[in-house]
Amino acid sequence: MEIDEVANINDMDEYIELLYEDIPDKVRGSALILQLARNPDNLEELLLNETALGALARVLREDWKQSVELATNIIYIFFCFSSFSQFHGLITHYKIGALCMNIIDHELKRHELWQEELAKKKKAVDEDPENQTLKKEYDKTYKKYQGLVVKQEQLLRVALYLLPNLAEDTRTELKMRNKNIVHMLVKALDRDNFELLILVVSFLKKLSIFMENKNDMVEMDIVEKLVKMVPCEHEDLLNITLRLLLNLSFDTGLRNKMVQVGLLPKLTALLANESYKQVAMCILYHISMDDRFKSMFAYTDCIPQLMKMLFECPDERVDLELISFCINLAANKRNVQLICEGNGLKMLMKRALKFKDPLLMKMIRNISQHDGPTKNLFIDYVGDLAAQISNDEEEEFAIECLGTLANLTLPDLDWELVLKEYKLVPYLKDKLKPGSAEDDLVLEVVIMIGTVSMDDSCAALLAKSGIIPALIELLNAQQEDDEFVCQIIYVFYQMVFHQATRDVIIKETQAPAYLIDLMHDKNAEIRKVCDNTLDIIAEYDEEWAKKIQSEKFRWHNSQWLEMVESRQMDESEQYLYGDDRIEPYIHEGDILERPDLYYNADGLVPPDGAVSPDFFSDYHLQNGDLVGQHPFSSGCRTPGLLPLLQLCASTLPWTSMHLALEWMDLVSQLVFLAAL
Repeated sequence: MEIDEVANINDMDEYIELLYEDIPDKVRGSALILQLARNPDNLEELLLNETALGALARVLREDWKQSVELATNIIYIFFCFSSFSQFHGLITHYKIGALCMNIIDHELKRHELWQEELAKKKKAVDEDPENQTLKKEYDKTYKKYQGLVVKQEQLLRVALYLLPNLAEDTRTELKMRNKNIVHMLVKALDRDNFELLILVVSFLKKLSIFMENKNDMVEMDIVEKLVKMVPCEHEDLLNITLRLLLNLSFDTGLRNKMVQVGLLPKLTALLANESYKQVAMCILYHISMDDRFKSMFAYTDCIPQLMKMLFECPDERVDLELISFCINLAANKRNVQLICEGNGLKMLMKRALKFKDPLLMKMIRNISQHDGPTKNLFIDYVGDLAAQISNDEEEEFAIECLGTLANLTLPDLDWELVLKEYKLVPYLKDKLKPGSAEDDLVLEVVIMIGTVSMDDSCAALLAKSGIIPALIELLNAQQEDDEFVCQIIYVFYQMVFHQATRDVIIKETQAPAYLIDLMHDKNAEIRKVCDNTLDIIAEYDEEWAKKIQSEKFRWHNSQWLEMVESRQMDESEQYLYGDDRIEPYIHEGDILERPDLYYNADGLVPPDGAVSPDFFSDYHLQNGDLVGQHPFSSGCRTPGLLPLLQLCASTLPWTSMHLALEWMDLVSQLVFLAAL
């Protein structure tokens, strides 16, 4: 409602009286008060007029359904107060926030009904296009719908201006969330009014920093609604939409949804626009954190754009967002092929070595980890990388150079020449001393030693330098760090392949003893590398083979005895008599009909019938048979338990504790019978 009258603060009593009249007068009175409220200088005086504020709140509460204009004017008045935090208590007192949410919810439902009615009439016209009456009725309804939508959107805009101001208080925001504010806002995303959408998306962005609100947005499929706004003609709307997407991209499920709805190529296209480049790159960085999506970047023009940005960066250090994104992408083999196209790797190496940028070198290190043609490109840069290490460069940069070299498992690379020319052996040995450097650098040194140890001559060179005792000392110092332990054992694994270093490790160090201790480590990778290394040692050294075999037997036996001790009596009784599951291991027939298993009390087992762990330690397995002599066997007229134990050793899967328990019960029975 347009009014030409200019409001005067001295006429407030007259304007208040209008609020008690009919709807047109109420609209006029509220419009005049709104004129005054839009001037901040009048707010304090209006605040003192409790009659006016009470009347406005009452009219809004009672008559907002009667007139959209009236509701819009009154909410606008309270919005003027909400712009200043000291007036928020006033708005809360009159419960204007809750009333606004009720109004928004009602108007959104009304809009759905209007759309349904319009859709029905449109369908009728489509079914009978020759009927002019239906067409005119549809056109009339559509024009009416457009007029109603314009007024309704003005009301929604004012309400959505007010609520974010009140939401500065997190307690008030929580109340809004409990009244389903997120669901209302996501519904409003279906509108076409740019100014309204900016308010809606801005409010959603503010709410999205809390997990509960974010979860509500997930339920409402917010990403599907936002994708239509990327890109869009309205710069402010696009900018705020991207920032909302950035907040949402911290959630793994929502990142997945963004890829599914096709946001990846849209965001990539925005990298060329300086206004949106930064926020778009941050969203893409979050998406690239997931290994499932890294390869998808190869099918966009993202990588060429990023490389162009890298090479054109005027500063010594590349922007953190850009280089972090590139580091993630370099973890995928297909992306690396695109990065290295042309002079890509050459340009990266040149910039990294010039500015000593550790993050750029980290990207190069990721590139070097992929087997294939891209790894062969690094042969030309081995010398440059080795020189950075020996020159005592900044530690972070040296770590990345070491890591890059450690990835170069190339058969054509002469590591011995590299170690000698750049005098890396003293450097590597010096860094192995506990406390000589940060753990990250020491770990890379160990990995580097493991790589060069693949070469026979390098392994011999390292062994002569005394690196193996240094590794053992480091193993003692870092025994709680699984990564250190695993990498050091891997070095031993590489060295036992070569005759020269194998003899050093087996005969001159205690490395095999440490490996035996680690055979049963809780870490599966450590156990795997350890077992493989011990298998090679056992193959070449009989003495250590016996010790390794004995330790394995002792371990299994200790597990067996531990299980026996923990058994309950009621569990043991079910296996004492007639257990069919024993039969396959002692062949067919009654065990009491096997006279070769009997012996006297002076025989193999002592009279008390107990079999101690020491009994087994005096025997060792050879081709499935027990070999050795036990003191209890002296004077024994029959083989005693020996055939049974031979049978047990050759057929029993020692890793099965259940079967081991059955055999223990069987031995106990035989001992009892022999004592008789």
